[in-house]
Amino acid sequence: MGCVQCKCCRRYTPSSSSGDSHRRGGDAKVKPNVVVQKPPLSSSIQVPSPNFDMVYSVLSQRGYYPDSPDKENQDAYCIKTELQGNPNVHFFGVFDGHGVFGTQCSSFVKERVVEMLSEDPALLQDPEKAYKSAFLRVNEELHESEIDDSMSGTTAITVLVVGDKIYVANTPFREDECERVKACGARVMTVDQVEGLKDPNIQTWANEESEGGDPPRLWVQNGMYPGTAFTRSVGDCTAEGIGVTAEPEVSMVHLSPNHLFFVVASDGIFEFLPSQAVVDMVGRYADPRDGCAAATAESYKLWLEHENRTDDITIIIVQIKNLSNE
Repeated sequence: MGCVQCKCCRRYTPSSSSGDSHRRGGDAKVKPNVVVQKPPLSSSIQVPSPNFDMVYSVLSQRGYYPDSPDKENQDAYCIKTELQGNPNVHFFGVFDGHGVFGTQCSSFVKERVVEMLSEDPALLQDPEKAYKSAFLRVNEELHESEIDDSMSGTTAITVLVVGDKIYVANTPFREDECERVKACGARVMTVDQVEGLKDPNIQTWANEESEGGDPPRLWVQNGMYPGTAFTRSVGDCTAEGIGVTAEPEVSMVHLSPNHLFFVVASDGIFEFLPSQAVVDMVGRYADPRDGCAAATAESYKLWLEHENRTDDITIIIVQIKNLSNE
């Protein structure tokens, strides 16, 4: 699993970007039809201060795994309105589980993170501190639970709306993250490098959208594990030993009338669709249900064009309505 992101849309000229063409293709001979039903309902939230509306929808589709037809959807999502009984505070999150017990990890984390935020008396005074504290505490709880998270866990992308600000807790994919995990003892190499097909001395770290079909991964010094394509995750006891951490990077965006919507999604959406392409697609639809269905269908189609399977796909679209500068 790669890192996942929240994409916040501003008004700008649409890009002609399309999915990356340099990914390695799959060799499946029989592929399923892409049939994605849009969510039956969208929901609306009124934010009293500073008085605007949010209309949202969510869609989660299990991946197509020809070798494991009964594999569970390891994605989980959580939408919680009016945290702490406050009509100005709302939570949206997508949790992308991985490993043998990824489903259990993502389900556990989605429940406990929002519970901890709801119980934190300092949430409104310092959302960033509350976010980091919640994820670190949930990570410890997961370690202590009955779930085997030695090589399973979940990435997370969550958004906390507080009045006209959104706080995004994300998993960064940057060169400084590469240096951080290397300092913790990780080998950072692609699968081809590990298998001796490419020079292991050439650093392959890139940004999320140009990582290609063989992304850089984290390995212990003398072993072929864990091979994680991310640097931040809840769970993953083994990966913690080489620098993977549950502490999120938190950023804040002050909403304005130029912000039309934001998207929270797993990498099932972003694996073959650049961020701009997702924003352009979602922006064409007045109803977030249609945007969810369109982005999911396009992602599913691109997965099957490049691979012999698809990932689980989860997307939340939140439209921002009637926000003024007054």
